[in-house]
Amino acid sequence: MNSKKICAILIAFAALAAFGAGAQSQQGSAGQSIKQDAKTVGHGVADGARDVGHATRHVAKKVGHGAKEAGTGIGHGAKKAGVAIGHGAREGWDATKHAVKHVFGKDD
Repeated sequence: MNSKKICAILIAFAALAAFGAGAQSQQGSAGQSIKQDAKTVGHGVADGARDVGHATRHVAKKVGHGAKEAGTGIGHGAKKAGVAIGHGAREGWDATKHAVKHVFGKDD
C-alpha cells in the first residue's frame, strides 16, 4: 500500500472513531435516562406489589378472624344443642320410666 491509501484509511478510521465517540456520548446520556426510567418503573412496581401484599394480608386476616368467630359460634351452638338434646333425652327417659311404673302400679 502506498502512503496515500494508508493516509486515507487513517482519516476514515479517525472519522469513524470521532463519530462513534460522539454517538456513544449521546447514547450514554440517553442510556442513563432509559436506565433511570426503568429504575423508576421498577420502584413503582415494587411499591404496587407491596401494597397488594399488605392488602392481601389484611383481607386474609379478616377472613381468618371471621372464620374463627363463625367456628366458635357454631361450636357454642352445637354445645347448646347437645346439652338440650341430653336434657330432652333425660326428661324423655324419666317420663318413660314414670309411665312404666305407673302402668305396673309402682308409682314414685
